[in-house]
Amino acid sequence: RARGSGEETRPTRADGQHSPAHANAVTSVAALKPDLCVSGGRDKSVAVCSWRSGAALRRFVGHEREVTKVASALDSNRVFSASRDKTVMMWELHRTSGPSQHFPGHDLVVTGLAVSPDASRLCTGSRDNTVCKWDTETGECLGRAAISRNLVTHLCWVPGEPYVIQTSEDKTIRIWDSRELQVAHTFPAKRHIQTCCDVSQDGRYCLSASSGSAGEGGEATLWDLRQTRNRVREYKGHFQTTTSCVFLPRGPTLTPSIATSSSDSTVKVWDRDTGGKE
Repeated sequence: RARGSGEETRPTRADGQHSPAHANAVTSVAALKPDLCVSGGRDKSVAVCSWRSGAALRRFVGHEREVTKVASALDSNRVFSASRDKTVMMWELHRTSGPSQHFPGHDLVVTGLAVSPDASRLCTGSRDNTVCKWDTETGECLGRAAISRNLVTHLCWVPGEPYVIQTSEDKTIRIWDSRELQVAHTFPAKRHIQTCCDVSQDGRYCLSASSGSAGEGGEATLWDLRQTRNRVREYKGHFQTTTSCVFLPRGPTLTPSIATSSSDSTVKVWDRDTGGKE
């Protein structure tokens, strides 16, 4: 738990009694409900697990290759998974067998998933330089946009808005208007590949993370989404690629914080407003 978040939790004898959710490396994880998360793995499966007990409650199998991304609208009963098999699948939490919807259409590995807050729309991105929009009820592709060299690395939906944020190997961060699937804004290109992104719950800020090595790059960057759309702050301290960045939930007395993880084997928590490490 983040400092000041309340009661500490300590390992108990029961913590080691559950079997692993996956038979190989875990490649992606996302919040599903306040007490549940969803994960994808190299074993081609998707698992729904309890935050509290660590137990895998459901396991979905259907992809032919490694699962690359998982996503869900918070408090939804729908789980989405993307794979190196070029497809995306939708799973119903209480469905007993098989995916409830398929989304084929990309030519290469699917590397980005963003779900609308009501789970009715899905945006996907791929290394084939395209972003697609889908109707989750019918599986119909509602739009497809291609940009040269736009090798998508991550997608996330802006809460309460029709916008989707996208990071890319071309070192840029784009804001897509999902209604017409057009680029609404592109932030100034960074020096390094942008590996992932996140949006604050109030929709005011975006975070992006950079690749890096030997102390060069590896920073996370805070962007303003509402006013100037300029870079607000950078968080430097990782020595290799920053692989993930997230805004941490904020309690009434807690300092706004973010967390980053890196290939340098560390996770860092930062004060969002000052850039200081906590």
